[in-house]
Amino acid sequence: MSGNGESSRSVIGAGAPGAVGSDAATDADDGPSLTPGALAGASAGTGGAAEAASNWDDGSAGVVKARMTGTECRSTKDQPSRWGVLRHVHFRNVWMAALVSNTGNWMELLGVQMLVAHETQSLKMLGILAAAHLSPILALGLVGGVLADRVNRRTLLVVTQIMLMGIAVALAAVSYFGAPPIAWMFGIESDIVAALLVLSAVQGIVMAFNMPAWQVLTPRLVPRAELTKAITLNGVQFNLARVIGPALGGWIMAATWGGATPLFVINAVTFLAVVIAVISTPDAPAPPHHGEHPWRQLAKAMGFIAKNKGPLLVFLAMFLMSLLAAPLVRLLPMYAIDVYGLDMANADRAVGRLLAVLGIGAVIGGLLLKFIPPWYPKHHFIPMSLSGAGLTIGLFALTGSLAWGYITMFFCGLFWIWGFNQTWAAMQHLVEDSMRGRVMATANVASFGATAIGTAAAGWLGESVSGWSGDKSLGTHVAVGGLAVVLLCAGIIMLLWRVPQVDGPEVPYKPGTNKRSLLEGLTARSHWPTWAGAGEEHAAAEVEGSEKSEPRPDEVA
Repeated sequence: MSGNGESSRSVIGAGAPGAVGSDAATDADDGPSLTPGALAGASAGTGGAAEAASNWDDGSAGVVKARMTGTECRSTKDQPSRWGVLRHVHFRNVWMAALVSNTGNWMELLGVQMLVAHETQSLKMLGILAAAHLSPILALGLVGGVLADRVNRRTLLVVTQIMLMGIAVALAAVSYFGAPPIAWMFGIESDIVAALLVLSAVQGIVMAFNMPAWQVLTPRLVPRAELTKAITLNGVQFNLARVIGPALGGWIMAATWGGATPLFVINAVTFLAVVIAVISTPDAPAPPHHGEHPWRQLAKAMGFIAKNKGPLLVFLAMFLMSLLAAPLVRLLPMYAIDVYGLDMANADRAVGRLLAVLGIGAVIGGLLLKFIPPWYPKHHFIPMSLSGAGLTIGLFALTGSLAWGYITMFFCGLFWIWGFNQTWAAMQHLVEDSMRGRVMATANVASFGATAIGTAAAGWLGESVSGWSGDKSLGTHVAVGGLAVVLLCAGIIMLLWRVPQVDGPEVPYKPGTNKRSLLEGLTARSHWPTWAGAGEEHAAAEVEGSEKSEPRPDEVA
């Protein structure tokens, strides 16, 4: 797992914890803030980042006002194609290398998870594996951001990529030759699983230092005016890899009857593409040191989130998506074995296909974002996405039909991308430039931690139910469905008790739009334009009148 995917976003985890259209250029250009560790989205993530991350930036943060008023909707016809960003040779090289490497990342993630599932037949061990992989990022992610502000970022990126390639080689060796007798150190029976836990933890440590340097790479390769399009393309390549990698990996594992060695070898080779592409980019010396100490800056960022309703609600939504939705990816292997009752080869193939379908849903969801009406506000769209994700994951957990699993997994991907995309876009819009990097760092690291906690908790819950009932299938249903129910309930609560500040203080608050109604929460009917065909002057007058008659969301707060 290279660390060159979308973060929390992740998410894979959180999702990795997950790329998110963050305005990485802001802090990356201006000094030694914690930006490098923060920007969830300039490029890729892996493992946990892959889960959480797969956020697709549609540029909506810059047009939030249009979503509320219906008067300032920018025409996409006047915008150059996002693919035009590939004319920048360094960005094109890195983008293509990241596509190759992320495909390998997904293959490796599938291989590690399936090995642990086949060896242990345990939900709890899958949760422990996720915790081993993602907890180091939670503990060291901000430290990695500080380091990336103190050393040459290109050098740091190349060194950590080579280290991650070495870990992939070690995984291949363990898979092919076996592991040393270290299981007794962990109180488990399988030496291979013990070795995978150790290598996953080491990988997480390296990723904590690799990701900050990677996440500020894109702003160095394209002009600031094209940064949003470049980040959008990073989302495209990440989701394409999410489709190709698991499907190909599942087919390879099935063909070799559970053999994950080819997946690890392929991933190790893909690192060469990234290393070569990064070495060819312009040098990136550490920025000059000035201003406050980084940790004091970080404390201010945390205070900003805690004291403002809009950012606090968005942060909570990010955390819930990572805690309750992202673990689904980590639990799929045992679902295929316990619920679908598949043998080794068919389970490998099924999990690969399920992950690929999730990726297809994310790709389609990203494309559909452009068709969301401009007047539909984020403080409606975000809770709707959380509710949709909880509902579709819950429907997935209700049945033992693989065909139904494919259908529901597609819609999981749809709401998945909407939830992660819109929360990250809203947070970027709400945060002032001077602290954007630090706030995004806090959110990014928290997302990784949430995925680790959610997966471990779901594994423990499933094992407990299985032990109490004597039915492993029931325990697996509960592990997946339990998180989904909580996410659905959280989304409904947010739909009823909406927070208009999510859309920013400059958006006029219109009287009567915050009724405590589930129908209003889903449809945003009170935001529907009532001036159709009246022209922009009439619309502007309506907006001006509403601004005078009602305080703005930030004034209410």
